[in-house]
Amino acid sequence: MECPANHSLDFLFTPLLQTSKKLVNSVAGCADDALAGLVACNPDLQLLQGHRVALRSDLDSLKGRVALLSGGGSGHEPAHAGFIGKGMLTGVIAGAVFTSPAVGSILAAIRAVAQAGTVGTLLIVKNYTGDRLNFGLAREQARAEGIAVEMVVIGDDSAFTVLKKAGRRGLCGTVLIHKVAGALAESGVGLEEITKRVSMVAKAMGTLGVSLSSCSVPGSKPTFELSANEVELGLGIHGEAGVRRIKMATADEIVQLMLDHMTSTSNASHVPVQPGSSVVLMVNNLGGLSFLELGIMADAAVRSLEGRGVKIARALVGTFMSALEMPGISLTLLLVDEPLLKLIDAETTAAAWPNVAKVSVTGRKRSRAAPAEPQEGPDSFAAGGLASKRIALVLEQVCTTLLGLEEHLNALDRAAGDGDCGTTHSRAARAIQGWLKEGPPPAGPAQLLSKLSVLLLEKMGGSSGALYGLFLTAAAQPLKAKTDLPAWSAAMDAGLEAMQKYGKAAPGDRTMLDSLWAARQELQAWKSPGADLFKVLTKAVKSAEAAAEATKDMEAGAGRASYISSARLEQPDPGAVAAATILRAILEVLQSQGV
Repeated sequence: MECPANHSLDFLFTPLLQTSKKLVNSVAGCADDALAGLVACNPDLQLLQGHRVALRSDLDSLKGRVALLSGGGSGHEPAHAGFIGKGMLTGVIAGAVFTSPAVGSILAAIRAVAQAGTVGTLLIVKNYTGDRLNFGLAREQARAEGIAVEMVVIGDDSAFTVLKKAGRRGLCGTVLIHKVAGALAESGVGLEEITKRVSMVAKAMGTLGVSLSSCSVPGSKPTFELSANEVELGLGIHGEAGVRRIKMATADEIVQLMLDHMTSTSNASHVPVQPGSSVVLMVNNLGGLSFLELGIMADAAVRSLEGRGVKIARALVGTFMSALEMPGISLTLLLVDEPLLKLIDAETTAAAWPNVAKVSVTGRKRSRAAPAEPQEGPDSFAAGGLASKRIALVLEQVCTTLLGLEEHLNALDRAAGDGDCGTTHSRAARAIQGWLKEGPPPAGPAQLLSKLSVLLLEKMGGSSGALYGLFLTAAAQPLKAKTDLPAWSAAMDAGLEAMQKYGKAAPGDRTMLDSLWAARQELQAWKSPGADLFKVLTKAVKSAEAAAEATKDMEAGAGRASYISSARLEQPDPGAVAAATILRAILEVLQSQGV
């Protein structure tokens, strides 16, 4: 059949174009491959032939003890197979992505641990219909075969203010149940007692999730969409939407909202946390959140809880139960006393359980005093005098110029770096402005450059901060003895030598060094008797500006730009432009003051 004119077969491939990219061999086999990879890299695990089941490789050592089995759909890694090990789970039955495991595989796992001589099996199941049905059916069949099997269904979701018939969903708090049950089983506690105790623990726990966007099952489109200024609150771990959408806010505000929701007594699924309560806090990455954001959210959670008078006995931060690549977190609160805390602290070999210090988070000293800076020698130049005021004018002009160039420098940097050169220089400018408000700057050149060096190293950040800090530290040394023009030329030499030594850049490498090197060549004239300050400095600034412009035709030999194809570098180097601009600002203020 022919295609109509001006039409193509693109519409046939539209679904493929809308699906998210995944590093899989096949959609159908991704769950099997993921479990096989975990087992291949962990000698403490074995696969059960013919089933998507992972078991401890030392099953025979469990003779006379209770076995613990859990599982559910794949896509929640490291849950649940990452928590197999001594002191936690005996084995895990995995379904396809977000799909309950097969009854036959669950039953096969129960039989396998029973044949190893265990005295009973506890099934730890998240509260989802498919999991309850399949694990429940396998339990009934196993009991019909004479195997002692109990089942606990975990529902720790704190999203719904009014409980629904289906009950609370099973979320990341289930991992804490794995840990408590594992510690009890390892110590030889019987099946009935373990079942009773973990059922009580589960009632003192709650979890709430929040996400910036959805996730996508391999071969499928994202499960829901959010606008740029929306956040999903109270969502589950299968890509389903949450209880409501809220406006994007700061980390502190979102955490505050989450904890308010989780602990409100008007919420039927709340955690009964009060001032004076002791809790275990889990900050769980739902799969796609950066570690930077995870740390920020963890800090916000700790501060918010402690601000409410809640004692955080332990804090677990990481990825424990994910929803594929979902960029979000869940917070779990478990009320604890000392006996329960000992079970949380008990040893385990499970690969995904973090090495948590057995020390309370609340009450621990989190910082120590910084060492005192070495005392400087007396400044022979009077601070606050004419020289000090001129220096302040120069610095203010440099700062104003850099702040005005922020967007331009960022735009230049986006072609070859991470697009933050202007932001970095603006950060330095604001730091200097803040420093000037504290009092007059030192009038002595050596003290001035040393102070600026410390300030930029601390506040500017990035490689630019380090390079400027190196330059200023080294340049200050020749100015300790003399401050005439030859000494300033020597200061430029010393600064550039330090930059080359540690930065590994050379003239022609398309860096800020190119501008400064060109200026240095002209400033050599200051070493000659009778050299004119402004004539030489003007030539130096013009040379620096020309060198900065010439970097657009250079191939980068250092810095991030060195990893970019020279064909893509069509603009001058932003660092070189910034350095030349600083020199121009210094010259203009000095000329206006008639120094």
